[in-house]
Amino acid sequence: MPADPSDNHEPLTLKEKVRRLPEKPGVYMMKDRLGRIIYVGKAKSLKKRVSSYFQPSRPLTTLHPKIRALIDLITDFDTIEVKSEPEALLLEGRLIKQWKPRYNTDFTDDKRFLLVRVDPHEELPKFRLTRFKKDDSSRYFGPFAHSGLLRKTLAQMRRQYGILLGDATPQRLPDGRWQMYDDVRQELYGFPNEVTNDQYRHRVDDACQFLEGKSREWLETLRGEMSGAAERQDFEKAAELRDVVFALEKTLARTRRFEREQNVSIIDETALSALQAALGMKELPEKMECFDISHISGTFVVASMVHFARGRPDKNNYRRFQIKSFIGNDDFRAMEEVVGRRYRRLHEEQKPMPNLVVIDGGRGQIGAALKAFVAADITPPFMIGLAKKHETIIFADDRAPLNLPLNHPGLQLLQRLRDEAHRFANSYNAKLRSKKIRESVLDDFVGLGAVRRAALMAHFGDIDKLRDASVDEIRDVAGFGPKLAVELHQFLHRGKVEGEQTLTGDGAAGMDHAAQGAVENGNFETEPGEVIEIIESAIEASEVAKTVPPNEEAIELDDALQMVAEDEEDEETPPAV
Repeated sequence: MPADPSDNHEPLTLKEKVRRLPEKPGVYMMKDRLGRIIYVGKAKSLKKRVSSYFQPSRPLTTLHPKIRALIDLITDFDTIEVKSEPEALLLEGRLIKQWKPRYNTDFTDDKRFLLVRVDPHEELPKFRLTRFKKDDSSRYFGPFAHSGLLRKTLAQMRRQYGILLGDATPQRLPDGRWQMYDDVRQELYGFPNEVTNDQYRHRVDDACQFLEGKSREWLETLRGEMSGAAERQDFEKAAELRDVVFALEKTLARTRRFEREQNVSIIDETALSALQAALGMKELPEKMECFDISHISGTFVVASMVHFARGRPDKNNYRRFQIKSFIGNDDFRAMEEVVGRRYRRLHEEQKPMPNLVVIDGGRGQIGAALKAFVAADITPPFMIGLAKKHETIIFADDRAPLNLPLNHPGLQLLQRLRDEAHRFANSYNAKLRSKKIRESVLDDFVGLGAVRRAALMAHFGDIDKLRDASVDEIRDVAGFGPKLAVELHQFLHRGKVEGEQTLTGDGAAGMDHAAQGAVENGNFETEPGEVIEIIESAIEASEVAKTVPPNEEAIELDDALQMVAEDEEDEETPPAV
């Protein structure tokens, strides 16, 4: 029986890809055999436009040698579908400026689209047109694809909201108010010509809201007036209003949705395809995971794993690890441990593996990660290392290292993935160090051993909550009587115990050390009832911590209670962002 075509994972031919394109507007990106973008173009119909490149009879291919040369280099293409032609125009410009394809000549001077600039530090902020967005405190609106319609929109906004454009020269009056115009315009625009600063700023706020698309009442009013003029058969007025409405709608609908999303979405598919081609992968790396180890001189050794889905961070699937199998500074052992823990769990829970695993490091780190898969008897997914010094890609097989151009979209995606893993690991490391430093104050309180300390942390969660606790709340913790609770409360708030010192020897400290020894040696001869109560309380708190989404406090608790309960996996699932 012939194989089902749906099971065939061979890449589509160019003709097959063209046949599947939609008859919709969008942007297309032509790529060479290395996955580099060599040309970006826009299209009213992606299918018609892209197919024209592969028609031998196309006149332009013979009239223009440059186009012929471009077509000879094309081995693949990607497309991004958009809602409208203006959106395609804007997206085309942004991609050209970002990738600088060798066969594009437009958009390279950054002077294609207009922005509206409003400087709030001016006494009377004006609405000006500019082509450059500066790093200042001004508000910018745009870019706008249709400069003529934008100018018409601003002219109508001047009438509707009473704002000043760049050509206005208002004059200050003796009483502190402003005269907007000193010519016939003061009668044309229908607003009071003399205003205070506050009155004018209300006009500016209303106009800005309109440009942001938050106020649509004006458009609805104009549509009503247009319909009324048509019913009165005042077709000249209706046509004038129609043109105004058209200009406003085109300006406001330029790409508001697109502009919010394009920064995180427009390059994803391109980068994924480029990475697939560069690495020689059979499937698109839609799900990628990257590991990084962080420590300070061998202390506070932690690891992070970040997860990207279709080129974007998927923070619900980020994980953090504390190293459990050893103490010290050994990046290779740490990498082997966390990779093994991660993928043993996925294997046991029968969850899918990622398409690509990226290890922050070189050949040694890759070897350690492979060792974890061998030990677990799990077939590893496609795996590479990324050595930061020269951004060298290290393959897990016998292929030679690969260095991609620094502007390669696939390499840039790997860098974002690696840098996010590095940031996530370092933030966790810093958080643990800060937590440890804050909790180290308890080391100076005589009579507080490891078990009582663990019980406190299990009950309150962190040192800040313990510091805010009352004496009665401290007494609720197993092992703390009235006297010890008062002394600890005084110590946390004043740095020392007033009056009688904490018991030592056969007293509280001795009892706590005995409890510690009882746990370690199984000897419950000293105060057995209290020792058991402390241990049971600590175990109960640890088990409760495991029933809720794990966090740093739960992880810290499990490490402190390794004598009584060892958590199988101390991964942290961060809250959804």
